[in-house]
Amino acid sequence: MQVKVGCISLGCPKNLVDSEIMLGLLNSDNYEITVNLPEAEVIIVNTCAFIGDAKEEAVDAILEASLYKQTGRLKALIVTGCLAQRYRDEIINEIPEVDAVLGTGNISEIERVIANHIGGRKDQHLFVNDPADVDYLDNLRLLSSKGASQYLKIAEGCSNYCTYCIIPSLRGPFRSRTVESILKEAKQLVENGARELILIAQDVSRYGEDRYSEPSLVKLIQELSQLEDLKWIRLLYCYPERITEALIQQMKSNPKLLPYLDIPIQHASDRILKAMGRKSRKKDLIALMNTLRKEIPGIVLRTSLITGFPGETEEDFDALVSFVRTHPFDRLGVFAYSQEEGTPAATMENQVEEEIRENRRELLLSVQSEIAEKRMKKRIGQIFEVLTEGVADDGIFYYGRSYGEAPDIDPLIYFTSPRPLQAGSFVKVRMLNSQQLDLIGEAIVNESAE
Repeated sequence: MQVKVGCISLGCPKNLVDSEIMLGLLNSDNYEITVNLPEAEVIIVNTCAFIGDAKEEAVDAILEASLYKQTGRLKALIVTGCLAQRYRDEIINEIPEVDAVLGTGNISEIERVIANHIGGRKDQHLFVNDPADVDYLDNLRLLSSKGASQYLKIAEGCSNYCTYCIIPSLRGPFRSRTVESILKEAKQLVENGARELILIAQDVSRYGEDRYSEPSLVKLIQELSQLEDLKWIRLLYCYPERITEALIQQMKSNPKLLPYLDIPIQHASDRILKAMGRKSRKKDLIALMNTLRKEIPGIVLRTSLITGFPGETEEDFDALVSFVRTHPFDRLGVFAYSQEEGTPAATMENQVEEEIRENRRELLLSVQSEIAEKRMKKRIGQIFEVLTEGVADDGIFYYGRSYGEAPDIDPLIYFTSPRPLQAGSFVKVRMLNSQQLDLIGEAIVNESAE
């Protein structure tokens, strides 16, 4: 009889890929994957521990899942991911309902751990090793969505060692996959219907430096571009100091590489950037943004910022707000600084009060809201190629994304069409209006992108 397995995946797209790999390893005659958690005999909670809110969400998810031992059919509760790597002993000692803990370097052990617990062999319930390799990414994923956009994880870990970040200690140093293994997975994804591949890693712009002794992202993009049925390639998480002239030229000349960059700059005060352990300075960021806007007209730029980093003064924060106003980003996310134990920043003097961190975050978001609305209105009247993703709840509008919107984090485009459209199809859409940050448009049927 098949064992029913459910999975709760928390955190970023990189974590989602890990969840899909575990489900792929369990996609056999011995297991049945279910989304109905009350029916699951095994539940995997794949956790995030990047900041305080993520840790709280993960603990809540674990506790909620544990209730199925009383109300459902749950026999084994397994915790994986960053929280497991960081707080392995605490989870076992403080949440006795958890049967096994797998760290970030152990997800390939998932089938063996489940087999042990279902078979009654519970003498070993703690499996955590230091992350060391990247070969686990070569396993076939069981995709959580059959959509036309799929994430493609090209590396694991991080070697940037920003002073506020715990990721290197949880995920290990940056480790690139081989070009061959990435191409193999990309071909499988495209054969299964993917039209857009979103390259993800903690820093995709570092790709290849460890394995090939030189930056190899452009080479990888060129190889991926040879896949005939692949239409879009999108990059997430490019560090500003590693955006090379070669990458800029590739974005200008390669129609499959979308003019969209997610560049996490975190701050614009040189003093704070130095304390954060960041390599770029304000003048570098200005020069980069000016170059990108000049060389690639219409490029969409996204970033993330941190407010309330230790020692951030009103002057530092004002400099950040001024930078955002004078060098606007199309998309922008803001995090209030989270004091994470085990990071250099956690022990720095002049920790900023939590209320001030949050107030600065809200202020910066309000500034960005005005900027984003103005930049959005500039797109009204223009025609964009849009990837159709589905039908809105009202049954009238379709929804999708152009090159300017990444899935899960950016707004959507809602549009009408005089003829039926299939999810995964591309269509030209004229933008007519905006509602908050979403665009409203109409499909131009005689200018179909298919």
